Amino acid sequence: MRKELEAKLIARLRDDVVCVEKTDERTIFVDVKRAGFREATQIICGVGARYLCSVGYDNIDRDGTLAMVHTFALDDRNQFVCCRTAAPVDDPVIESITPDLPSAGWSEREVTDLLGLRFAGHPKPKKLVLADDWPEGIYPLRKDVPHDLVPQGAEDVAYQLDEAPPGTKIVPVGPFHPSLHEPEHFAVYVDGETIKGCDYRGFMTHRGIEKLCQTQVSYNEVPFIAERICGICGSVHATAFSQAVESAAGLVIPRRAEFIRTLMLEIERIHSNLLWLGVAGHLIGFDTVFMQAWRVREQIMWLCERLTGNRKTYGMILVGGVRRDITPEIAQDILTVVKKIEEELMVIYRAVEKDTSIHKRTKGVGTITRQQAIDWNLIGPVARARGVDIDARRDHPYAAYDEVKFEVPVLDSCDVWATLVVRVVETFEAIKIIRQCLDKMPGGEIFVEMKDKIPAQRHAITVVEAPRGESVHYVITGEENRPERWRVRAPTFTNLQAVPLMLLDEQFADFPIVMGSIDPCFSCTDRVAVVDLQTGNASSVSKAELDAMSRKHQERVKK
Repeated sequence: MRKELEAKLIARLRDDVVCVEKTDERTIFVDVKRAGFREATQIICGVGARYLCSVGYDNIDRDGTLAMVHTFALDDRNQFVCCRTAAPVDDPVIESITPDLPSAGWSEREVTDLLGLRFAGHPKPKKLVLADDWPEGIYPLRKDVPHDLVPQGAEDVAYQLDEAPPGTKIVPVGPFHPSLHEPEHFAVYVDGETIKGCDYRGFMTHRGIEKLCQTQVSYNEVPFIAERICGICGSVHATAFSQAVESAAGLVIPRRAEFIRTLMLEIERIHSNLLWLGVAGHLIGFDTVFMQAWRVREQIMWLCERLTGNRKTYGMILVGGVRRDITPEIAQDILTVVKKIEEELMVIYRAVEKDTSIHKRTKGVGTITRQQAIDWNLIGPVARARGVDIDARRDHPYAAYDEVKFEVPVLDSCDVWATLVVRVVETFEAIKIIRQCLDKMPGGEIFVEMKDKIPAQRHAITVVEAPRGESVHYVITGEENRPERWRVRAPTFTNLQAVPLMLLDEQFADFPIVMGSIDPCFSCTDRVAVVDLQTGNASSVSKAELDAMSRKHQERVKK
């Protein structure tokens, strides 16, 4: 593949191609001058590659540039292509690829916010990650910005929503809303009860995990922080980071450790799918499904506590392997629990499968076509429910997935109902994988120590199939036993960009389940909206103003 791609690039771009190299069996790196960057990505997509995410990083100290990587997957060949370029810091402009690949829009906006690299021709160059009152000219991911910087916020600034379509009204959903389980803000544009568009403002409290791990902690401390990226998919992120570092270092971990990682990932998948099934039932007012799914889920959480000491955030994954072994007694415990879950989930599924009220609330709802799902690079159950046959466990095997057999459910009704069916079926498949892991698990060690220092400036990419879809981790190794750059792209980052399309022409009453169908994971918020119930006027309150209001209230209570 490398030679084929190199020939196409040189034929089109000639001197703009710097080099094309294959660093391992899976990864091809393409370095081009910025003048040919967009065209290079078009050529890469032309050979069947699927866009993953983009990564920006600070090379100012090294060569006076801000660098950029667009990453792609060749799913039918189990390969990745990473296209790299750079722009001088005094002219930080690169041509945008968002007009060609809509789902690149957020990645490019994030790089603009955090590094100051701009993208010519971007269709929506609005602020994405930084707070509305973040000062201009301070780019948090640049190396000269301290990780604990707290800049003076600007005053009287607010996010500018997209213009509402003619004839529509704006219905705000969030930052706090009964149907949303985390704070986020949607401006939903409605004509009567029909949704005609929406705008999203998230990232209201950005935790700065990537910056923290690039400046303050070591390689083997990062997996414990990575677990806290998501309260549901902790093992996913810890595994993805560890695999990226292991790939960069050329470290081969024990086979038994790979089986244990696979086991933990599938246990996590069962937990996540049962949690989502319950939430989905709750969002359509069917709390019987909610209560039953969460009752069954509780068993997997008790099991995890016996396995790891925690109901969640297991702390099992390290660079080099895993922390705890699976004894014969624990293996029998796992088999007993998953057998009971399998039986009880089948009862729930048979009830849901024939329930007309669930059908009415999910069939034909949140519908987009298979081609639209491909155009927006949807992933996970959301994509598979719309006829897109992708799964990182099968297409890019990692851990022990090359030794286990499982089916990837793909449906073509392209709606919320199909998403529900996919996630339930995947739960049964997860149980099959767990049984195979325990049956085939080899003996041996569970951890290998990394004796040599990891060389700096090695790039590595890995994907892990989370319950919501693939998570992408990109690592550039650095000095001082920590990564120089670590980029995490969670599944929601991709799927959330297509939500406005999924909502288009749906009824406003279906907003909660359409949004909930992607199983979103949002950041927290530090800004609220205040609505005067008498006049209907809305205003924004800053964190400082909210603190002052709280203190005044406390003083009145004391008096």
